[in-house]
Amino acid sequence: MKKEIKYFFYVVTIFSFLIFVGSYYFSDKNIKNSYRANKSFENKVIKYDFNLNLLESDTVNIIEYPENNEKINKKKYKFWELLDND
Repeated sequence: MKKEIKYFFYVVTIFSFLIFVGSYYFSDKNIKNSYRANKSFENKVIKYDFNLNLLESDTVNIIEYPENNEKINKKKYKFWELLDND
């Protein structure tokens, strides 16, 4: 008997907790506060964005492409000639 009463109180406690949390989460007061917090955070980000210093890019034409001289300097080997040289 005591065990059933204990489990009953556990279940009632858990369900009441979920009901109170759900009612607060979906209340108009909480929705307004969360919207205001998001809006103020967005305003802070925009204000901070205007105060940022932008650096000029110093990476213009930084990549130098070498000319294709590799083909000229390459020695052409043939497999059968390598075997004959031994």
